[in-house]
Amino acid sequence: MLCKRLTITGSAEEVFPAGGHRRPVRPPLEGKGIGRLNESMASRESAFIDITPEVLLKAYSCGIFPMAESADDPALYWIEPERRGIIPLDRFHLAGRLARTVRSTHFTVVIDRDFDAVIEGCAQPQPGRSRTWINSRIRTLYRKLYERGDCHTVEVYDGESLIGGLYGVSLGRAFFGESMFHRARDASKIALVHLVARLKVGGYRLLDTQFVTDHLRSFGATEVSRPIYHKLLDAALVGEADFTALPVDHPISGETILARLARS
Repeated sequence: MLCKRLTITGSAEEVFPAGGHRRPVRPPLEGKGIGRLNESMASRESAFIDITPEVLLKAYSCGIFPMAESADDPALYWIEPERRGIIPLDRFHLAGRLARTVRSTHFTVVIDRDFDAVIEGCAQPQPGRSRTWINSRIRTLYRKLYERGDCHTVEVYDGESLIGGLYGVSLGRAFFGESMFHRARDASKIALVHLVARLKVGGYRLLDTQFVTDHLRSFGATEVSRPIYHKLLDAALVGEADFTALPVDHPISGETILARLARS
């Protein structure tokens, strides 16, 4: 899929012009749940035209993604960071303490059970984040992707209570982490470990975290320049990965997840 890698102003229909040039833009104000904005470039839509799932997927294939400035602001920004956060799947680091937690926890981890509850959890305030970038348009857009099978959740339950999770977009052999949350210690970390095992087993080549935090660095997350990111992205868009290579119709134990991580 060919596209122009531009951070642009204008409506959704102008995201991929036949020609054009980079224009000055201003950064957004707030961080994301699975990462934090730094040295990014963004553009606010000048017209509130609906973005279709097809346009959104094409944006991901070009290395850009949407964000809102706040939950109450209906406008969206197109974001293209100068430096992109990724977790190299072949260098994923799992600390011994967390491995023991994943193996022994009584929490249940499931896939794609309750998208609305996950995005609601991601939209709630978290430590270090007093407000959310997830507005109603973001919720609607990603729900449509979820219904198409292009967006997935990893959900962590304590009994019947959802205590953590994450969601992201799958395209080719790339997975784009959008946001994560926790209501109990280590819940989001457990979700991330399950996600990485699933991606490795399913043949993914790229886990995009968009930005890097100290929390993500503990798993091996690193920043790469925009040109390097686009090379990694181009390679990951060739072929298809299988998010369902591990079962999605029943929970998978932590013991099994750790075994598959070690084997992949």
